[in-house]
Amino acid sequence: MAKQTKSPIANPMMVLREEFDDWAILFNPDTGDAFGMNPVSVLIWKNLDGKHGPNELIKLVKDNCTDVPTEVNTHVADFLNELEEKGFVGYEN
Repeated sequence: MAKQTKSPIANPMMVLREEFDDWAILFNPDTGDAFGMNPVSVLIWKNLDGKHGPNELIKLVKDNCTDVPTEVNTHVADFLNELEEKGFVGYEN
C-alpha cells in the first residue's frame, strides 16, 4: 500500500510514451510491463518527483482538471497504490 503521508517518486527506469491525444503508455523495459494512462494519470505521473505528496497531487488534479469527481482522493490513492505494486513508483526512506 502507498504510504499516504510520503511523497511518491517515479521510477526513473520507466519510459513514458505520450500520444497525440494526451494519453500515454508507461513502459517498464526490464519486465515488458505496460500501463495505459489517461490525461489525468499523465499529469500525476509528471509530478511524482518526491516533492508532491498525495494531498498536493489531489490539489493539482482539482486545479487543472474539469469535472473532478468527489472521490478524487480515493482515485489518486488507488492510482498511486497500483503504480507502487507494479514497481513504477517508490518512496524515499
